[in-house]
Amino acid sequence: MSANEIGREVAELLFKAGAIHVSRQQPFILAAGWASPVYVDVRLLLGDPDLRQAVSDLAARYATAAFASGSLEAIAGAETAGIPFAAWLADRLALKLRYVRKRPLGIGRNAQVEGGPVEGLRVLLMDDLTTDGGSKLNFARGLRAAGAEVEHVLTIFYHDAFPGAGERLKEAGLRLHALANWGDVLRAEGGGGLAPEDRAEIERFLADPVAWSTRHGGRTRLAPRS
Repeated sequence: MSANEIGREVAELLFKAGAIHVSRQQPFILAAGWASPVYVDVRLLLGDPDLRQAVSDLAARYATAAFASGSLEAIAGAETAGIPFAAWLADRLALKLRYVRKRPLGIGRNAQVEGGPVEGLRVLLMDDLTTDGGSKLNFARGLRAAGAEVEHVLTIFYHDAFPGAGERLKEAGLRLHALANWGDVLRAEGGGGLAPEDRAEIERFLADPVAWSTRHGGRTRLAPRS
């Protein structure tokens, strides 16, 4: 199964879960501060057994194709929604499981990592959603501080409208892998269920998301690179 086929199937699962929310009247303010007419709630995949089984199978197919056998030793789920997705993927790939907190709890080298030591382990960081990549940098720093080797981030959905995430992660020695993005959502058969005015608003947003965010009270520019 190709990456494009996986992207299309994940997008279909998101539509089945009712995870694609469009609001033309009141914009969503995403965690990264951007204003958007659409919000993808990947966490809705967690609640349905068929949907979570399906997305976990697709994640395993992607990982098997993307990473050489033996190149990963553990999956680390990002607090909070990344943890169950990481657990299901770790089971399918027969790898160790860890999770990484948003901030250290307590003191010591492993204050941000739970589930066991990661020193010397080749770890895949996993999360449900990526927007600007800022939280992924924080999670990777926590894992690396505990001695893990972290070079890859896997996310269920990449909100790739706003530029800069891939570049920021690359500068930090991280490669972003996404099962699905906006192109997959708009190409998915389930996307045909979008009302014409909703699809038109999404397309206007995607044409210039920074300007759209600025007009609707969200962030007005990219964050400076550290």
